[in-house]
Amino acid sequence: MISTNSHSPPESMDSLLCLCARRVVTQRPLPALPPHLYPVLFQVAFLDGRPLVLRDLVASWPFPVLHFQRLVEQRELLWDHTCIDCVQAVIQAVVAQIQRELEEPGCHSSLRVLDMTRLSDSVPGCTPAALTSWSSTEALAKACVEVSKHQPEFQSRGSKRHKGSSGATTATPWAPGVDVHADLVVNRRSYGILRDALQAGATGPLRLKCHEFKAKYISAYEILTLLKSLDPSCVRRVDLRFRNLGLSGLLVILPHLARFPELRSLKLQHSKVDVRHLTTESDIRILCVARKLGMLPSLRELNLGSSRLSGNLRQILCDLQAPLESLELAFCSLVPADLAFLSQSFHAPALKRLDLSGHDISQGLLEPLQLLLEETSASLLYLDLRECRMADSHLKALLPTLRRCSRLRFLGLYGNSLSTAVLKDLLQKTLELPDLHQVVYPFPVDCYKREPPESRRNFVKDKELFEAAKAEFSQILANSKRIDLIWTYTPLGCRALDYFSL
Repeated sequence: MISTNSHSPPESMDSLLCLCARRVVTQRPLPALPPHLYPVLFQVAFLDGRPLVLRDLVASWPFPVLHFQRLVEQRELLWDHTCIDCVQAVIQAVVAQIQRELEEPGCHSSLRVLDMTRLSDSVPGCTPAALTSWSSTEALAKACVEVSKHQPEFQSRGSKRHKGSSGATTATPWAPGVDVHADLVVNRRSYGILRDALQAGATGPLRLKCHEFKAKYISAYEILTLLKSLDPSCVRRVDLRFRNLGLSGLLVILPHLARFPELRSLKLQHSKVDVRHLTTESDIRILCVARKLGMLPSLRELNLGSSRLSGNLRQILCDLQAPLESLELAFCSLVPADLAFLSQSFHAPALKRLDLSGHDISQGLLEPLQLLLEETSASLLYLDLRECRMADSHLKALLPTLRRCSRLRFLGLYGNSLSTAVLKDLLQKTLELPDLHQVVYPFPVDCYKREPPESRRNFVKDKELFEAAKAEFSQILANSKRIDLIWTYTPLGCRALDYFSL
């Protein structure tokens, strides 16, 4: 008899179990099934694009929890798959279950939690019609509003049926409902429906439990309205990217984040924070921002990308209660004093993820960067130094320190002026790093050729030279038998190592 763990998908979609499952999901209605087959049938139905079968499976799901990401975790199988219809089918099946429970008080389903978190990790964004966080948020919000709107009608039908069958109504202590755990993404278009869903779901039978909240292009007031409606027990990330909040906007929002005890990640990139030219007022605001950040005891990841922080990093981080494990400071106009502070702080030996892209390393940053990498070498997993105006001499100086980052998994050097020779040296000397999985290198400077004087461009890429350079890199990798190490010259398609996956 073939068996499988009831909570895990099969290791290979070519297994005999999966081949059999594919035969089963071609049938409707489905035959009677033992509980342990539901996970593999769910995965196969999803990957084969069978929304009606998914509805049937969810309608009779035999477990209290359906964890979507774990069931479809094999991302490589989703590259050419259109899955929005399948996800919506799951949501619709949950709505139908709640309607059935409200109309038939004696009908109790096993499913109590639908976990749709981390879906973006399962479904690649480059799929033509792939599920996105935007579409799943909208689908869930509409479902919550629909259930809330029709709840009195469903309950009224249920009361009439129950009274008709027993002659009198009797109260039942059991309350129908499903908690839906999800990562919510909101923009101007979806703001209204998500606001209504969160307010309705607070007391309704379909309850949204947000783990990661991402807002884009909505006002500070609208952000606050949604934050106040979130269940505080589940939120672990707030991402307010591309929202030009400034210091004043941050001071409006930050106090309300203290209600989330599990908040570990705060992303504020492109928030238009500029403290390069301090005034008495802005100095006071920086201290206030620091105090509010210090009121987030679980904070471990902070992204201040594209803020102008020159010389003020110490002031902003000074009140944090625990060391950060992920710090993103890309294009933050840092000066040597900022990196010196960071290397001496209690954050340095705890850092797993560090992004210092967009800083001119030739402007006195090389030595403090070396010191910082020395302090982070035992913990660092991810280092991004793209577009740092790094020349061969700078990389040669950093290389001994990089080699001591024994746990490094990712190194980003895209957009720097490095030669084929120094890149070969980097490759050969970092082969000893056992966990290094991906390096994004720049187009080598010696693989450009000069254009004729009449051309508008001085230099263009020489494809023949570059193909020769790539062949040398490939040969070094082949000779070392490091088939697990990916060397690529393009950042497109490279998924950043997320803090929660470290």
